Amino acid sequence: MKKCRQSQDKASAGRPERMFEVINPDAAGIDVGSAEMWVCVPEGRAEPRRRPFGTDTLSLAAIAAWLKECGVKTVALESTGVYWIPLFQVLENHGLEVYLVNSRHVKRVPGRPKTDPADCRWLQKLHACGLLSASFRPDAAICRLRSYQRHRGNLVRAAAKQVQYMQKALREMNVLLDQAVSDVSGLTGMRIMDAIVGGQRDPKKLAELADPRVRKSSEQIARALAGDYRPEHVFVLQQALQAYRFVHTRIEACDREVESYLVELERQAGRLEAALPEGGPGGPTKRARRNTPDYDVQTHLYRLLGVDLTRVPGIGAETAQGLVSETGTDLSRWLTEKHFASWLDLCPSPKISGGHVIGHQHRHSQNRATLLFRQAAASLRESKSWLGAYYRRMKARLGPNAANKATAHKLARIYYRMLSRHVEYQDIGVAEYESRFRQRMRRNLERRAREFGLELVPRQPTAADPAGAQEAHSR
Repeated sequence: MKKCRQSQDKASAGRPERMFEVINPDAAGIDVGSAEMWVCVPEGRAEPRRRPFGTDTLSLAAIAAWLKECGVKTVALESTGVYWIPLFQVLENHGLEVYLVNSRHVKRVPGRPKTDPADCRWLQKLHACGLLSASFRPDAAICRLRSYQRHRGNLVRAAAKQVQYMQKALREMNVLLDQAVSDVSGLTGMRIMDAIVGGQRDPKKLAELADPRVRKSSEQIARALAGDYRPEHVFVLQQALQAYRFVHTRIEACDREVESYLVELERQAGRLEAALPEGGPGGPTKRARRNTPDYDVQTHLYRLLGVDLTRVPGIGAETAQGLVSETGTDLSRWLTEKHFASWLDLCPSPKISGGHVIGHQHRHSQNRATLLFRQAAASLRESKSWLGAYYRRMKARLGPNAANKATAHKLARIYYRMLSRHVEYQDIGVAEYESRFRQRMRRNLERRAREFGLELVPRQPTAADPAGAQEAHSR
């Protein structure tokens, strides 16, 4: 294999390399792997120009040293799994500009061999010609917060998995606890499961553990708890309970770490004593969900950002903290809110040929910020705010999926304006939104009438048509 690679290097060294116009003459390319890193520097900087390195820390430091020795200032590498993270951090610490490239943007072309040496050379060629765009990665301070938040999300999903194991063990014993109470992992559910693990089998005594707020009667609960308590299923239930409680202790420890780090960020921003403004719609009155942190997330975010994101309908404290950890506090990387929405894949992607739209691209985004905006939009289906009215109007017109995307697009634009301009959210109200919508529809109708040489005349109110009179009066 080594002889074959050496022969390829010698063969390619004898002929001039065909390239487009070089924009970044000091650009290098790195093919990232789990066991080997292939690095390619510009032509004439070293011989051979492609070299393999290991993946340990000393090898990564050797890569940075060789690149600086060759006069390289910017490096392009693919986002391969998590193997790129240590290399990215080492190169960044050595003062090199690192382009993290989406692998979909550097797909191999027909006729190009798919090997690690060829891939690093292909990346170097594209980067030198300015054909690569860097993926967004926040600064080191936000990356630390993002790691905490993503780890916390994994812990929450692990706890939910243990709840499923509990429900499965109960079903195998034919104990219908999920029919007796609305939440198996709630106060009543945990009491009953602890009693079952402790050896209690009498349905009536188990039913006495129910909280007075449970809607079902004691007889109904006792009937649902009469089951076949086999030891193997009780053992599985016990293991799931222990794992569930252990995961929640890890979540609490993660919350304490996040809170202390937020205080550190607030101190660096000089807003450690800032207080939330009083009043305003959609603020502290929002109902807290389960698995929310015990500390005051809303106040910490306000001190960090200078604006209260929880005033926006649909965006709670936990959602706001997740968005900040994914996008950072400085949105200057996106020139406008339209660029921000495009990065989130929340804008239309039409296919245009010959001046005509022949279809639309349906991109399946894995952006975590996009998922958070979509979740916030889905929570507005019953909201009495103007965003809720917009969601319902779009749903009636285009369907639920398009309505969710359009409302998420609205939320993303509001989020961008608040952080980039440092202004608070002002709710216009449903009545004002409906009034603006009717005015816009009327202007559109007048424009269409002028295109056909017609004139739009409002209907005159009559005593026999009170509905029409009221409509004309509202106009």
